Amino acid sequence: MKEVIDTSPSRRQVLRLAAVVTACAVAAKAPNAAEPPRGETNSYVPADGTATFESVWQTVRDRFYDPRHNGLDWLAVRERYLPEVQRAASGDSLARVINSMLSELHASHTRFYTPDEPEYYQLADIFSGALRRRGLQRAFPDGRVSYPGIGIISRIEVAGRNTITAVIDGTPAQQAGLRVGDEILAADGTAFESVESFRGKVGETVALEVQRGASVVQIPVRPVDLEPTKMFLRGLESSARIIESNGRRIGYVHVWCYAGSVYQRALVSLLSQGVLRDADALILDLRDGWGGAQPEYLDLFNPRAPTMQVTGRSGTSEFVNVKWRKPVAMLINGGTRSGKEVLAYGFKKYRLGELIGTRTEGAVLAATAFLIGGGLLLLAVEDVRVDGERLEGVGVTPTIEVPAGAAPAGSDDPQLSRAVAVLSGT
Repeated sequence: MKEVIDTSPSRRQVLRLAAVVTACAVAAKAPNAAEPPRGETNSYVPADGTATFESVWQTVRDRFYDPRHNGLDWLAVRERYLPEVQRAASGDSLARVINSMLSELHASHTRFYTPDEPEYYQLADIFSGALRRRGLQRAFPDGRVSYPGIGIISRIEVAGRNTITAVIDGTPAQQAGLRVGDEILAADGTAFESVESFRGKVGETVALEVQRGASVVQIPVRPVDLEPTKMFLRGLESSARIIESNGRRIGYVHVWCYAGSVYQRALVSLLSQGVLRDADALILDLRDGWGGAQPEYLDLFNPRAPTMQVTGRSGTSEFVNVKWRKPVAMLINGGTRSGKEVLAYGFKKYRLGELIGTRTEGAVLAATAFLIGGGLLLLAVEDVRVDGERLEGVGVTPTIEVPAGAAPAGSDDPQLSRAVAVLSGT
């Protein structure tokens, strides 16, 4: 996911996550502690907290993209945090100590996740190719990465509440009517946990207590066993729709995750022979979710190349080298990260259309993942420059700034509303 790309297969695997994507083709040097089989634990409890901490510290020492650790004395950092590790009373406390240590590196794609977080499973699935060589089977004995959930992206507020920042299309959360901005207070009368609240309740009704504005509402939801790649792919396909405005048909699609060519193929299919085929213009939504996109995905909007339709003896047709030659706008926000930021950069620089929303996250390092002590370490292992520019810590600014909260009357998504207005001439 860099601007300069070596196209050999192993190299492309590393690059696939200038955001969070595929895998580094180099084996991990840190030891992998055995993990309990999926479903047999109710919360993250490492077998040995000190050993887990040491493995994370050593992996950063040996694999972090900057051998100088961004100017830190990494040995001194270890000595400073080790007493806190020894005092940590639970796995949750250990993870907080580890992440405090990692935060001193001031680098994106560098965090320790536990099985109590949806991101643990999502990253395990994204990096499953590399992790098969690094102990994936110990964490997921049947080779299937999944977790009980409802399909939201959320953040933990200072008060411990879970605030929804995105609702993935086609998931139980969307079907239940959950909205961006909802604060989930409780599930079945107990404090809400992103994974734990749904463990053992797949297919059952869970009563969520939700703060929505000034009101507290009860919302029933039925969690399912989510396989991350399938969830994100279904979310992309379910999001695709036509918005009628000012006599024009505006196509809309949300790419929730770009960590794999399967998502680009699905997008191309929607544009060439799916619901978006006859749209007059397109809104490509890259807000929130995971990155992993390859720069060449922007070639979809290059009009200077032919599209072929190939039809076989059976009459089945396939489009090759599909191009979108109609107007297009791209939506971005602070949750647009990594490979998606590379696309946003190119989209803006080469004037393919309007870039609408707010500045991207500025998380553009290439990373890989390691299973350590029952958790997952996401670690930045390569620096990335795009057309010679370093986007890490900088991000990409939109051509049309639209804050998420400035909603026009009757709209709960002002950025989308502005894109529709731009493309429909209103």
